[in-house]
Amino acid sequence: MNGGVFLLACLAVLAFIALMVVLSAIKIIPEYERGVIFRLGRLMGARGPGLFFVIPMFERMIRVDQRVITMDVPVQEVITLDNVTIKVNAVLYFQVINPNWAVTKVMDYIRATMQIAQTTLRSVVGQVELDDLLSQRDKINQKLQQIIDEQTEPWGIKVTIVEIKDVELPSTMQRAMAKQAEAEREKRAKIIHAEGELQASKTLAAAAEVIAREPVTLQLRYLQTLGEISIEKNSTIIFPLPVDILKPFLDHMQGGSDNGSAIVTPPAAPERNVTQRLE
Repeated sequence: MNGGVFLLACLAVLAFIALMVVLSAIKIIPEYERGVIFRLGRLMGARGPGLFFVIPMFERMIRVDQRVITMDVPVQEVITLDNVTIKVNAVLYFQVINPNWAVTKVMDYIRATMQIAQTTLRSVVGQVELDDLLSQRDKINQKLQQIIDEQTEPWGIKVTIVEIKDVELPSTMQRAMAKQAEAEREKRAKIIHAEGELQASKTLAAAAEVIAREPVTLQLRYLQTLGEISIEKNSTIIFPLPVDILKPFLDHMQGGSDNGSAIVTPPAAPERNVTQRLE
């Protein structure tokens, strides 16, 4: 009786162990992951996605995520080509395209990619001037992506995007750039004002030529201006007498003086004999 119970207990234990072995041999990998299989230390390749089996105690599986990984590159203090000290950070997007290489050719591909991104960021930013860094951001991002991708390609890593997020300038440099921008805007304002004066002078010269040919246009323009001013009731208008009305009288007076009109002078007073009065 005791032997039968002991045998049943042993069978139950063996069944439990067999069940655990079978369950450990079953692997389920989602669509975005791959399972890299090692059999007795040798690489057998990546499996998945889906359901598959591994040989317990003989095969080992390492999961590798193939989704795009977003990583912030820490702030780096860099001296640009024109000797300006700045702080710059970036964001990095990459993914594993070859799980076998990512497991066998580098110990920690995420950390290794981060270190490559930091050193490349310092190197590339140190080779450009500050103005180029601020104005040609797309070109520098493309160069960063190309350099980092070339260095991580042997690890089975594909760098898709590298973007510089923020450039922190010293306070003295910010004030200098603000003064430069203000001076540039004043320069543009003066140039625009001068161009406007030039165009206005050309228009006034053309208008003067028209008025010289037709003097009446000056009076018409004057009356039009008075009409525009009279719209406002709080305006005081001084209406001078047009010169054209006085012109006939002026011409007549000028013609009379040209005909040589005589000027009558009064006769001189008679002289008195002072000697007779004294006598």
